[in-house]
Amino acid sequence: LAPSLPQAGMSASPYSEGGALFALGIIHANHGHSIRAYLLDALRSAGTNEVVQHGCALGIGISMMGSEDEDLYEELKGVLFNDSAVAGEAAALAMGLLMLGSASPKAIEEMLGYAHDTAHEKIIRGLAIGIALCMYGREEEADPLVTTLLHEQDPILRYGAMYTIAFAFAATGSNAALRKCLHVAVSDVSDDVRRAAVIAIGFVLANTPAQCPRVVKLLAESYNPHVRYGSAFAVGISCAGSGSKEALELLTPMLSDPVDYVRQGALLASSMVLMQSADHKADSKLSKHREDLRKVVGDKHEDTMTKFGAIVATGLLDAGGRNVTIGLTSRTGNKIMPAIVGMGIFSHFWFWHPLLLFVSLAFTPTAAIGLNADLRMPQWRFKSGAPPSAFAYPPPTSNEKKEVASTVATASLSTTAKAAKIDKAKKAEAEAAEKAKAAERAEEERVAKEKADLAARDAMLAKLTELHKRGSLSGVLHASLTGVAAKSEGGGAGDAGDAMDTSADAGAAGKPSLEALVGEVREAHARGDISTAAVAAVLKLQPDKADEAEFDFEVLENPSRVLRSQERFCSLLPASRYEPVAKGRTSGVIMLKDTAPDAEEELLPLPAALAAASEAADGGL
Repeated sequence: LAPSLPQAGMSASPYSEGGALFALGIIHANHGHSIRAYLLDALRSAGTNEVVQHGCALGIGISMMGSEDEDLYEELKGVLFNDSAVAGEAAALAMGLLMLGSASPKAIEEMLGYAHDTAHEKIIRGLAIGIALCMYGREEEADPLVTTLLHEQDPILRYGAMYTIAFAFAATGSNAALRKCLHVAVSDVSDDVRRAAVIAIGFVLANTPAQCPRVVKLLAESYNPHVRYGSAFAVGISCAGSGSKEALELLTPMLSDPVDYVRQGALLASSMVLMQSADHKADSKLSKHREDLRKVVGDKHEDTMTKFGAIVATGLLDAGGRNVTIGLTSRTGNKIMPAIVGMGIFSHFWFWHPLLLFVSLAFTPTAAIGLNADLRMPQWRFKSGAPPSAFAYPPPTSNEKKEVASTVATASLSTTAKAAKIDKAKKAEAEAAEKAKAAERAEEERVAKEKADLAARDAMLAKLTELHKRGSLSGVLHASLTGVAAKSEGGGAGDAGDAMDTSADAGAAGKPSLEALVGEVREAHARGDISTAAVAAVLKLQPDKADEAEFDFEVLENPSRVLRSQERFCSLLPASRYEPVAKGRTSGVIMLKDTAPDAEEELLPLPAALAAASEAADGGL
């Protein structure tokens, strides 16, 4: 980002500077103390450039989330009071992010007061969301503010009341909050307020995703397209990453809705629900959804709003290289504050597209990362009781077109029979010479096969050494595999001498034969001493390898990708040295207990780039 960030005495494009400051905030989301002074100076130096102020304000809000920093709050309030629509909206949002969950009466009073004074809808909308953020997690404590906002004449402030409910009662399943949302969804005169009320239902039911499709089922059939859009988004938020069949059945009719933005919401919600779905069969829901997205994006006659939704939905479906999912609650049911906030502000891209980037706060890595008492990663493996293909990455897409070969009928001429007799005589003469050459070719093929086997063995040994250096193979196992004595001496009677020579060469060099090496690797995998991915990388080097049956289980190494749907299949290996401190924990950051503390511990090598980054971190910007 350095070339795009504001430089002293130099002025680049305000859009690149504002975007870079916003990106800097996202990088340090909720951990921004190291860049606080830099962003504060950038805000003060922005002057009256509302584009730079906009990016800097959002960067401050997202990086210093929930810090209740009074100095930053006052600076942002000064930007707000300049009454610039673009910068004012961002400043209002940032003020709410700074005071996240504080329920500060002073902040709420000032923000609500300015919302009554300003004439800019963008600023009022930013203030409405900022007020809602102040009440994050406050539950019933937010009821008086919700009542006040619902009695406002300005629909934007009533819209803020719905998001106040969404943030205050997120992932609580509160019946009182649901009743308020349902009442407003069918009674308010503003379409925006009704849409927000339905979206709020998704936040309230984030901890019980199975209930959301049933609650909004009738709303999804509403005559009002804004309500239909809200019901789609609510299902997407609540059922994100679940692959819920009920949710997909509710969303399917809306994919062909006559209104463009309803189709947009249905595409986005379907991608949220199908995130990290592992069913890649041609007739699966995921494959059909991918095909629908490709058609919408490639259709020149499709409405712009729907195409925009399809593009964003494609990004959500493959977010983080399919190594993350949207999760508003943790595995133990606790609320994840940045995720709820990010998803709430993301839903406002309807009014301001830069807010799309807040969705990155809602991404939760789906991985198992085992740490020892020193917070280092030891060599540790565990078992997934499902075939590797069950939770594999999707196969790469191909744009190649299949060509169908056309057949042409063969013409039969009068000279065909005579030519056949001549050919038969020539073949008879050639058979004797062919038989003489057959033995010679067989011998050449045998020698070539032996050379190929030796080359494959050496390639496998090199791969094993590479895996050992990378930390995927223990030192003991590496020494065992690369030092196994050749076991397959001799072959058929005719080629015994040559086979013995090959084995002798292998033994003299201290290397195992190909057959012995493959056998030892398979045995190590069966014991759980080597991961399935490492075995596949080694065995694919075999010459003329026939298609092998897939393993019915998978050995995963630390760290590893573990999908939420895969967690129930994961278990410890029988002779595992390390055990999770929290029994049954199979994903996330797993603190490990060493059952053999006196034995030498093999740790994964620390990447040089990581070591350099940790040294440079002390310097800040």
